[in-house]
This record gives sequence, C-alpha cells and structure tokens, in this order.
Amino acid sequence: MDFGIASVTAITVICYLIGMICKSSDKIKDEVIPSVCGVCGAVLGIAGMYVIPDFPAQDMLNAIAIGIVSGFASTGLNQAVKQLGKVQNK
Repeated sequence: MDFGIASVTAITVICYLIGMICKSSDKIKDEVIPSVCGVCGAVLGIAGMYVIPDFPAQDMLNAIAIGIVSGFASTGLNQAVKQLGKVQNK
C-alpha cells in the first residue's frame, strides 16, 4: 500500500512556508496562523487529488482531511523546533 508520503510532505512544507509568511506579517495574529495553515492545507489537498498522481486520496472528503492534517502538522513542526531550541539553550 502506497501512502504518497512525498505529496503529503509537500503540502506540509508549503503550509509551513505560508505560516512563516503570516508570522512575519504584522497584520495577522499568531492565534489564527494554525487556522490559516489548516485551510491552506485543505485547498492544497483538493488540488493534490487532481494534480499529484500518487496522492493518497481518491475522493474530495479524504483529500480535504489529508490537507488539513498536513496543514496542522506544519504548525506542530514549527512548535517542535521552537521547543527544542528552548531546551538546547538551557
């Protein structure tokens, strides 16, 4: 069974970049960045279903779910890096 992990990773990386762009903007509050990443992930999940041949979803609902989880994973990745940096600085 092939899960198309590279395509899911691509969505996570793109959402991470979008989150970093939001973070650098003074107009967007930090509290809404996870939601922005989730919505962007959902949109990219739908696009991935049609564009990426090995995308792990064949229907719209699963594509949206995979995209949202990938978007939220980018926020979690950001927090993991942030927390590991705090541990190393102690």
